[in-house]
Amino acid sequence: MKYMLLVCGDDTADASGMAPVEPWVEELGAERGVRLHGHRLRLPAEAVTVRVRDGEVLRTDGPFAETKEYVAGFDILDCADMEEAIEAAAKHPVATIGAMEVRAFWDDGDAEAEIRRLDAELTEAVRERDIERAMACYAPDVEVFHPVSGLERSGADALRKAEEQWFSTLAGPVDREVLDFRLRIDESVAFSHALVRLRAPLVDGGTLDTTARVTTGYRAAGDRWQIVHQHTSVPSSPADMPGTGELRP
Repeated sequence: MKYMLLVCGDDTADASGMAPVEPWVEELGAERGVRLHGHRLRLPAEAVTVRVRDGEVLRTDGPFAETKEYVAGFDILDCADMEEAIEAAAKHPVATIGAMEVRAFWDDGDAEAEIRRLDAELTEAVRERDIERAMACYAPDVEVFHPVSGLERSGADALRKAEEQWFSTLAGPVDREVLDFRLRIDESVAFSHALVRLRAPLVDGGTLDTTARVTTGYRAAGDRWQIVHQHTSVPSSPADMPGTGELRP
């Protein structure tokens, strides 16, 4: 479960003896994988408070409320439960001079299930060679390394042309089999790594049968996920792969 750790400083406290934060970041992030990301914030004096009253935007320079304690930064934690999150917060150096507020994220859906459904939708679109259905899986600003042309495609229009060209070489349905699918999600972005095997009859009488490693980046767009990055790689030696033929992401 994910937790927001609000790092609250105290402008009256003496921070000269506080331990450095970097070891905490290293332990919780690189070593344990509990800290996903975070950042410091500028001081409250540089804040701007915005209100809207009767349609008028009211701007006030400075923090929302005058207080000796202020939010100095934040960290996103991925913990088994609140107790583990509290343990992580207690180890933060700022806890010795300020305060750490730990709050669980509101559970607003199963992102992993949504992304897996998106991959299944792409599989069905490829099987039917349905270009519109396939393109609906991608964001307008998608970046794709398309192995058919060997070129990077920037944007949905360029990708559509590459997909149309690839579909034109196929004489029948495409069997897209995901042999291995590993997914990592971090709020509004996610990455997957998969082995994908493609088999289909070709217009020239041959047969497409090839396996590739596909790395995909996703972004939450409103209430749904879209593919924003996709890179397909293959072994350098054809002998290392089952079959030969053209590839696609």
